[in-house]
Amino acid sequence: MSPFASHMWVPTLRSRLLVSGVVAGFLVVTLIPPFCVAASGTDSIPQLGPRDVGWNANFWDFQLDPPPGSAHGPMKTDPRYPYTSQCQNGGCNTRGDLRPPIVDTKDPILKPWAAKHMQETNEEVLSGKMAIPFTSQSRCWPGGVPGQLLFLQPTYFIQTPKQVWMIWERDQFVRRIYLTDKHSENVKPSWFGESIGHYEGGDTLVVDTIGLAGGKNHYIDSFRTPHTEKLHVVERFTISKDARTLTAIVTVEDPDTFNGPLTLKQTWRRNETEMREWVCAEDLADHFNQNLHPMPQADKPDF
Repeated sequence: MSPFASHMWVPTLRSRLLVSGVVAGFLVVTLIPPFCVAASGTDSIPQLGPRDVGWNANFWDFQLDPPPGSAHGPMKTDPRYPYTSQCQNGGCNTRGDLRPPIVDTKDPILKPWAAKHMQETNEEVLSGKMAIPFTSQSRCWPGGVPGQLLFLQPTYFIQTPKQVWMIWERDQFVRRIYLTDKHSENVKPSWFGESIGHYEGGDTLVVDTIGLAGGKNHYIDSFRTPHTEKLHVVERFTISKDARTLTAIVTVEDPDTFNGPLTLKQTWRRNETEMREWVCAEDLADHFNQNLHPMPQADKPDF
């Protein structure tokens, strides 16, 4: 199962490991006609797809090598516990004998508190207390930035002159990217933070994000790698010349969590799948002992 799946869904999805997982097509919707129009300066707008096609994520974890010369790559599995991503290239392996991901917490990129927190997750998985490293989406919450890029369920883009919206099929999560030149003076931390963007070269959307809510239950990846509110993320979404592939190169910086920047990579492929409505079924019970973002409960009647 993808760590982004909830144990209760409408409609029911096929199971992977001990809980359900999601693999669906990505639908891209755009309000821009299927040709490039002028943006700022000499740049033009990359067409992220007409409304009748979609995109599928190829991986549910950041395991692709970044471009040569990049900063530290993604977090990797502990070499003592070999592991291959069970959901990639559009398919999930449902064999029960595959080992859940165990992260290498001795990676020197990690600050001591982050390594300790991630080691606690490793121990819960190895002891059998936790089937896989659950993340916020396991409790029907958004995945944040860049964690939401790993979500296998469909997303689509709406492009307007002043904003680009990324909308995920599940629960219609919306991330707004403002096409302006600078961040607000005071940004209140939130799941998706404040994202500002611009176009480059007719094939790339560059997005700069700050103001991301942090803490032990906010993660950048499937390993439950934490971050603080100092997280700064820069994404470069590039569409291929044949418009069949979308690639994101992501730079992650957080001086309170990492000893340097990380460079991550995700890819998507184009398909013809139409968007469907999916609803995450919220549940107050913590069936898998996730200890993640409990649902609010009133301690007394409202009236």
